[in-house]
Amino acid sequence: MTQHKIVSREDWLAARRQHLAREKDVTHAMDRLHEERRALPWVKVDKGYSFDTTEGGKSLSDLFGRNSQLIVYHFMFGPDWEEGCPGCSFLADHIDGANLHLRHHDVSVVVVSRGPLDRLQAYRRRMDWKFDWVSSAPSDFNYDYHVSFTPEDLADGRVFYNFEETPEGNDELPGISVFYRDKKGGIFHTYSSYGRGGDILIGAHNYLDMTPKGRNEDQIMDWVRRHDRYEGVPAPAGSCCHD
Repeated sequence: MTQHKIVSREDWLAARRQHLAREKDVTHAMDRLHEERRALPWVKVDKGYSFDTTEGGKSLSDLFGRNSQLIVYHFMFGPDWEEGCPGCSFLADHIDGANLHLRHHDVSVVVVSRGPLDRLQAYRRRMDWKFDWVSSAPSDFNYDYHVSFTPEDLADGRVFYNFEETPEGNDELPGISVFYRDKKGGIFHTYSSYGRGGDILIGAHNYLDMTPKGRNEDQIMDWVRRHDRYEGVPAPAGSCCHD
């Protein structure tokens, strides 16, 4: 942490007011960005997708429930994995609190992974999460929304992720996709975000960003553990988040 000047309350107030003006600029810029996001064009989803759920097989339309808007979090948990990604688990820790309100505001939130349903549910119970988590193993959903990659994709040395060709080396990567269902049952893909695009959903980061030490990390989220692994457990190798 850098050395800080110690000043009078009056000098602190002057500096804080100057910084407040910058904060307000960023807030207003974010308001405009959100408006631009809502104005993006949509793509009609004509392909059928199937998912394994605790209530049996479901379609993409079924995942909406009674709501017209669906947020999918693409959680990194591959078919042969025993645990979910630590970074995805960190983000997932923030879902249930928001979901108490979102489900009553025409928004359904569903977490989707390629892992088998029994492993997803076992890990969900271990982490004490309540959100809906389904397996996309029966369909191409993860591949079509560019968060899972075949051995052939990886062998080529470049995959399409975060809207560009990139030399990613993982078979699973994180992301968020948003869908809308109209009154006739038509489904539209309205938005997707990848890599650090999910940072906006991590409330703990906003707390840390107000503190003197900030996020206090050498690499993105290198300090994060699964919430039941903070005491006396070595750090996970590498990071599963990207710029």
